[in-house]
Amino acid sequence: MKNLKQWLKHYRLFIGLLLLMLVMLQLVVQSNLVPAFIIPAPSKVIEHILENWRILLFDHLWATMLEFTIGFTLAAIAGIALAVGMFFSKTIEKMIYPFVLMSQMIPIIALSPIFVLWFGYSLWSKVAVTILMSFFPIVVSSFDGLRACDKGYIELLRSMGANNKQIFMKLHIPMALPSLFSGLKIGMVYALVGATIGEWLGASEGLGFYSRRMSGDLNADGVFAAIVLLTIIGLILFGVATMIERKVLSWKNGSSIINQSGVEENE
Repeated sequence: MKNLKQWLKHYRLFIGLLLLMLVMLQLVVQSNLVPAFIIPAPSKVIEHILENWRILLFDHLWATMLEFTIGFTLAAIAGIALAVGMFFSKTIEKMIYPFVLMSQMIPIIALSPIFVLWFGYSLWSKVAVTILMSFFPIVVSSFDGLRACDKGYIELLRSMGANNKQIFMKLHIPMALPSLFSGLKIGMVYALVGATIGEWLGASEGLGFYSRRMSGDLNADGVFAAIVLLTIIGLILFGVATMIERKVLSWKNGSSIINQSGVEENE
């Protein structure tokens, strides 16, 4: 409850502006200044969600979250492992890093039909799009975080007798965590977008499929209902990741990292 009050206090301006925008949009649509099939009234979107919550949650949301969970997990594991490999080996960096960059140069829309050709309209075609969307920020942020360590700390630990493994575990990893969490939070949002794009291009379930079907029926309420749910899920996931980040990153400066290394500093 205390955290909720702090959150509401911190974001009160955002909440106030959001409510004002929703009220204004409601009045604009009710006044017929904008056709309801272009932008529906917020009340109609909420009504659509309440009337179809079983279908939205149990038939479509769970499918999107399954694709997101598998894709993001695989992207995070592979991305961090590749970043560590490039950190330790210049050869791996020179061979692989250009491919990582190239993966972002090709539009996802162009690659999605290839994934459908390879995997059909199964779960894995959507997972492939999800991985491709979220892989890049995780790799780059992890790699940059590992390389950003101050050489002065490395020399200090070596003077205290620390070996390469201890330096990596007690110095490089803690120093890379802020950058890593930034990449994970960005990758998390991209993964959700990737799952939705994959469903748009070919699926029989999921919020992306639902919004495409509603769009085909010119049902703006349904399209915006899917968008609202995706936005809420994205905010929740981002908030959870931020909470975990704050718990993990209890240290504030380099001296605390040195203390964590188990090597006593000389007074």
